[in-house]
Amino acid sequence: MTISSALSNALSGLTVASRAAGVVSSNIANAMTEGYGVRSLSVAARITGNAGQGAWVTGVTRHEDAALLGERRRAEAELGRSGTQSAHLARLEALVGTPDQPGSLTARAAAFEAALTVAAAGPHDQTRLGAAVGAAVALAETLNTISDGIQAERLAADGEIAGGVARINGALAELATLNTRIRQDAGGGRDVSALLDAQAVLVDGIAPLVPLESRRDATGALQLFSSDGQALLDGRPAVLGFTPVTVMTPARSVADGGLSGLTLNGRALPLGGAAPALEGGTLAALFDLRDRRGPAAQAALDAVARDLAARFDAPGLDPTRVPGQPGLFTDGGLAVDPAAETGLAGRLAVNAALRPEAGGAAWRLRDGLGATAEGPRGEAALLQAQVEAMAALRPTASGGFSGAARSFGGLVAEQLSQIGMARQAEERTQAHVAARHGALAAEAAGQGVDTDAEMQALLRIEQVFAANARVVSAAQEMIEQLIGMGR
Repeated sequence: MTISSALSNALSGLTVASRAAGVVSSNIANAMTEGYGVRSLSVAARITGNAGQGAWVTGVTRHEDAALLGERRRAEAELGRSGTQSAHLARLEALVGTPDQPGSLTARAAAFEAALTVAAAGPHDQTRLGAAVGAAVALAETLNTISDGIQAERLAADGEIAGGVARINGALAELATLNTRIRQDAGGGRDVSALLDAQAVLVDGIAPLVPLESRRDATGALQLFSSDGQALLDGRPAVLGFTPVTVMTPARSVADGGLSGLTLNGRALPLGGAAPALEGGTLAALFDLRDRRGPAAQAALDAVARDLAARFDAPGLDPTRVPGQPGLFTDGGLAVDPAAETGLAGRLAVNAALRPEAGGAAWRLRDGLGATAEGPRGEAALLQAQVEAMAALRPTASGGFSGAARSFGGLVAEQLSQIGMARQAEERTQAHVAARHGALAAEAAGQGVDTDAEMQALLRIEQVFAANARVVSAAQEMIEQLIGMGR
């Protein structure tokens, strides 16, 4: 080996050591950076003719377990779905309220029944009659509030869908831009690891919204698909379409055109049926909340309101009321029509004939809604009949309840029980999904930067650098000796 070849080999070793130190320092610096893929230097022997001529850097390799990454992202989507549904059911349960809460639906129903009982025991007492009317008003207003809350939940879900769609569209556009740069840089022999990191962060940002499958083509560009096969990024980025609303009503739905569906490049996506699109993530859960769970909760509440009104509209209960005229509980002042049940809970009101502030009188609760003058103050027959109407066992005609007969208090308790059981079931699912996601996240974190191993590698690089520097120093000394011998 000549001195010049030794010097060339040593200089190549110094170059490799310098690049390796840069890679290791980058790994250590980004040990806590989300989306960062651990780098390693790819080195090969440099051969000129049949002889080795040192080493050279062939590239920087970014390490990533694609299978584990895909599993973690799918778990994030499932966790997002379960978390959204669990949070919704918890809010719905809080909206209806538990029996121990003074303003809950159960408490209001019990208070109204108790006030009627007290009034029946002392029909001459105007204070008792007024308290019973006030309890009826409070019960109707509670149903109104819960109905408004359900629609607010649906409206909030609609707004979150719009935000999620915007996030996905923005991320897909940025991913496509990065794909272009990756093709250009990879074609020019430049390191694209930082661009791959940027793509990983973008994909992680939308993974909770939609379950994703990813792969790279021969040029290194990222291709992205939903788990049901919808192409989100395949050459060009897809564009999701959605139009939010500003007002939500119980009657609004996708079927009647009152609510927006979801489109992909202008093509309507099926959000229900046997094969719903984009199923399994937060986005699908929000559509489910807006289009299925919310309307189902409203339907159950409307059934409660209808049952309450029907108990006091029963034929023969109030002989003074003309058939077809509003009963104790009205649909915004009109008689309750079973055919117009949708949204009834939000419109339910106590008959103005009973409310002093509306020109009515509380004594009509005792004497009848059609009474034009106050009757005998000791007469309690109608009041007692109303107490019995609340306690009567009646089948529930709508709202998804079973056909079993139940009192009004029993119906309210069953509605709350259904919400509570659904919440508990979803929380159990969420706990299972969270445990799986936590295990996958921990496994992925374990494949991140190992600072101990990187520091050990840095020590080896230091030794290699020192050895190559010593070869350069020795070669310099030999050259100086040869020069000195020629003088």
